[in-house]
Amino acid sequence: MCGIAGVRRLDGTPVDPRLLAEMAKQLTHRGPDDTGLWAAGPVGLAHTRLSIIDLDSSAQPMAADGDRLQLVFNGEILNYRSLRAELSYPFRTGGDTEVLLALYQRDGAAGVTRLRGQFAYAIHDAVTGETHLWRDRMGILPLYYYLDEHVFAFASEIKALLPVLPSVQVDEESLHGYLAHRSVPAPHTMISGVLKVPPGHHLVLDVAGRVRIEAYWQLPAEQATKPIPAEEAVRRVGESLDAAVREALVADVPVGTYLSGGVDSSLITALVAKARGGAGLNTYAAGFGDPRMDELPWARKVAEIVGSDHHDVVVTADDFRDTWTRLSWHRDAPLSEPADVAVFRLAELARRDVKVVLSGEGSDELFGGYPKHRFARATRLAGLLPARRTALRGLERLLPARAARLGIALRAVTEAEYAERMRAWFAPFTSDERAALLAREPVRDTLAPYRAGGGDALRRMLYADAHTWLADNLLERGDRMSMAASLELRPPFLDHRLVELAFSLPSSVKVRRGVTKWVVKEVARRHLPDDIIDRPKSGFKVPLDAWFRHGLRDMARDLLTGPSSFVGSRLDQAAVQGLLTAHESGDRNEQPRLWTLLSLEVWHRELAARR
Repeated sequence: MCGIAGVRRLDGTPVDPRLLAEMAKQLTHRGPDDTGLWAAGPVGLAHTRLSIIDLDSSAQPMAADGDRLQLVFNGEILNYRSLRAELSYPFRTGGDTEVLLALYQRDGAAGVTRLRGQFAYAIHDAVTGETHLWRDRMGILPLYYYLDEHVFAFASEIKALLPVLPSVQVDEESLHGYLAHRSVPAPHTMISGVLKVPPGHHLVLDVAGRVRIEAYWQLPAEQATKPIPAEEAVRRVGESLDAAVREALVADVPVGTYLSGGVDSSLITALVAKARGGAGLNTYAAGFGDPRMDELPWARKVAEIVGSDHHDVVVTADDFRDTWTRLSWHRDAPLSEPADVAVFRLAELARRDVKVVLSGEGSDELFGGYPKHRFARATRLAGLLPARRTALRGLERLLPARAARLGIALRAVTEAEYAERMRAWFAPFTSDERAALLAREPVRDTLAPYRAGGGDALRRMLYADAHTWLADNLLERGDRMSMAASLELRPPFLDHRLVELAFSLPSSVKVRRGVTKWVVKEVARRHLPDDIIDRPKSGFKVPLDAWFRHGLRDMARDLLTGPSSFVGSRLDQAAVQGLLTAHESGDRNEQPRLWTLLSLEVWHRELAARR
């Protein structure tokens, strides 16, 4: 992958090449192999390259039709070879970049619908005076923009836009969104005036400086009514995933896989090994030195089964202390979860051997892999018991730390509105807790994705997950933490053909007789032993509850209650003190909420240091 950026002066003044160079400098980690700049009058583009395909050519910005078109591109077009074969075009390079220019000249803006892969790209058309931006269907790769009366600018990361902004201010409304989601829902960000191009959308800046944004692809809003036998669903998912994995291996550099030992990464790894026919494969895993939480033994077992060259790393409390500020800079936002640090250490490890890794990201959100998905119907019906809301919320406060999952369930089902209950499964703070922390009520409605989508309760929950938790949190984390190590991450489960298939399947093949992600597990049984498939879901569990009571205790209290604390100045101090005291005493496990506040504080201090 790469870094892209661009500026268009709406007042007609020339773009300063030094500004483009500064923007590109902020993206060097995304593209350490090469940097390219182009400027002509009021328009300028910048590109930093991580060479994956066509290593010796395809430099950017790339021109076509004389100098009429100028392109910067981040990503990989996985079907570029078949597109090249059908396009009657005088290609000068051998890669996927030039395909985008050829498609635009033939099909205009609609050419994006022919693409398979992950991408964010921009084309400036000197004849029409329009600047076009596109972001891939699921939002695997990022794209941000800023617009005022003088300038339009875009970039792969927010940090590259900061040199353009007249001032850098925290978006107060986004604080509400962050406390409700652990990330900021699209199209907004933590920085006032900086917006995300939503997944599956095309942005046009016309000759008059007006922005228009339209969807070129959307998840199916309604549930298919035609039944499908369970065995047929397993066959179709298996074939589609196998095709996606084979296509995701397109590269002119070494490709490895993340291997946590869970079903998704193990299945991806097994399919890669099968596609390669026994050729060398590097796999990578992270653990925490805690046998209660580590999946490293399972990852090693799968590596032995597929015959990979396996590597793992143990993440410690010192890693959090040492990298938190640096990774907040890379993410341009608070780190949403402790797992961000582990994902970065994993990327660092992998980058020693490979430039590209495949991961299992997206499977849970498409096929119902979280424990909450068993309770989708109960989440909808919980609103019928409003009288028990207070009693159940009180019970949640009395639960021991080992009953964390039950506590999450109680926090979710005791919200009054159905959309709020769906959001609450992943929310660090309930609506009541947010009201205690923030005196001002939010103006912006961030519940729209939870109210959209049709079908049964599970499908509605998955529709919301794909638009929020996946797009604004997991994929953002995956991109930033891998790019921090100059590593490209590819998630085959998010091939848009497989996504469309997943949303056409009935919920009965996703959660079946209490088994989550049933159809994926049945596909996995064709490649892996049952004990890998049937063991309880773990994920990146970090022992922060203990670390916050011991090794990180003083740091946490100083950051949240010290005289220069941003959290202390913006949030209710009595509520913050209550969280710290309850956690330190062992009365309650407040780790998710403390992490959310600490990440906000660390991010703001890092931002303030750059302003």
